Amino acid sequence: MAALAGKGEPKREVERMKRECGMLLPVASLPSKYGIGAFSKEAYRFVDKLAEAGQQYWQILPLGPTGYGDSPYQSFSAFAGNPYFIDPETLVEDGLLTQEECDGADFGEEERDIDYGRLYKNRFPLLKKAFLRWKNRQKRLGEDGIRMFLEHSLSPETREYCFYMAVKNDFAGKSWVEWDEDIRLRDVVAMELYRQRLDEEIQFYEFQQYQFERQWGQLKRYANRKGIRILGDIPIYVAFDGADAWAHPELFQFDEDGHPEAVAGCPPDAFSATGQLWGNPLYRWEYHEKTGFDWWMRRMEYCFRLYDTVRVDHFRGFDEYWSIPFGDKTAERGHWEKGPGLSLFQAMEKRFGHLDIIAEDLGFLTPSVRKLVQDTGFPGMKVLEFAFDDTEDSDYLPHKYDENCVVYTGTHDNDTLQSWYGSLEPELRQFTVNYLGNPWTPRGEVHWDFIRLALQSKARLAVIPVQDYLGLGNWARINEPSTLGKNWRWRMKEEDLTPELLKKCRKLAKWYGRAAKKVQAEEKQKPLKE
Repeated sequence: MAALAGKGEPKREVERMKRECGMLLPVASLPSKYGIGAFSKEAYRFVDKLAEAGQQYWQILPLGPTGYGDSPYQSFSAFAGNPYFIDPETLVEDGLLTQEECDGADFGEEERDIDYGRLYKNRFPLLKKAFLRWKNRQKRLGEDGIRMFLEHSLSPETREYCFYMAVKNDFAGKSWVEWDEDIRLRDVVAMELYRQRLDEEIQFYEFQQYQFERQWGQLKRYANRKGIRILGDIPIYVAFDGADAWAHPELFQFDEDGHPEAVAGCPPDAFSATGQLWGNPLYRWEYHEKTGFDWWMRRMEYCFRLYDTVRVDHFRGFDEYWSIPFGDKTAERGHWEKGPGLSLFQAMEKRFGHLDIIAEDLGFLTPSVRKLVQDTGFPGMKVLEFAFDDTEDSDYLPHKYDENCVVYTGTHDNDTLQSWYGSLEPELRQFTVNYLGNPWTPRGEVHWDFIRLALQSKARLAVIPVQDYLGLGNWARINEPSTLGKNWRWRMKEEDLTPELLKKCRKLAKWYGRAAKKVQAEEKQKPLKE
């Protein structure tokens, strides 16, 4: 990223970028016999398949620990990883679990589905066994030595999460707003008493984070050696029920008792007459600016340890955000407030230099939002499904793209291509036929036409969800916004990505100039056949 444009400065020229492509698959959706995708041998094999398919990116969803509703966008901390992703078989290799203990845990029999209830009930007892054996192995260090080892292995913010979860468990899983007043308001004496009494439980959570960072670091390094970059994702907001809100109330629009003055959401629109009430705490941006955006600097530092590239969700919230009075049942009475704008990203550039960020700039965009994205130089997002849900005026139609953007057939919030196409009104479906010139494409193959459209576009990066490459229906959808109980559950099977499919992906990446140099060279002399 070149220097960000300041007020009154001319727009910078976007440097010419190479064309690349990748696949979107949440870690949770990887195959595994332990109920959910993890940093397991299946993850390493998926990386191998990405490289074989000529891809350069693996896009995932946020890696944070999830709570009620299982959404990765409502995490208990912005500085912690999901313990569900710790691979049990790696712990077996480390001598911390037995294969019999892993095989004996009940995670459900359905290969395509994640049963979060079973995971919650059975994953933590398994991890607890591993922790106790690990601790026994370290007994030569003594309690102080073990405590010091974990302290030096994790960031202060990650350790705040571990303390938070230990106290939360002590209060039967209740959010911090329902704790006793002394610990809720972080009284110094109470904090020390809880630390002493819950020392072992805190260590258990620190052990989880140590294993998470260790296993993920190994997988990420393997991916990077294979030429695969990790495209991560961070929500703009944090959860109210989380360590960040409890440990740093000064960062948020809270009153003296820790209750929100206002919460986040989106205004009413064509899709929702009452808007969207997310309920996340809103930032006290004037405080952040006074501290030089210190918390955000630490957050981005943590993110770029996990990811090579970061997609920032709800980017327009940095320009303006929808503020809803706390206690309202809908988002209707909200109003727009100014966010930090360019100053936050100028502070980031001053601190870190170039940051590989993608701005999630979907939805209704005002001129000021467009200017913010332009001034940062970050690539924005284009979604093909949005292009054909509208008319010829849509900004998501590929002939309107510039190079500095990322194109998707759909995101984790969209229906699969096959299901979306089947649900189109006849006139809109005819519009897609006219635009693509594909009246003879069989219905079951139409997803390939949209994939080609994305890959051949001018966008610097094209990311295709794995479900779209597989041509799957609505049952494989990751998330349907504003619904509960059926989201974040779909899983891929090991045999889904066949050698034939990977070969086709590789050829398409090569034909449209998106394959890695090595792949381009290997494919150069081959005939142009699928």
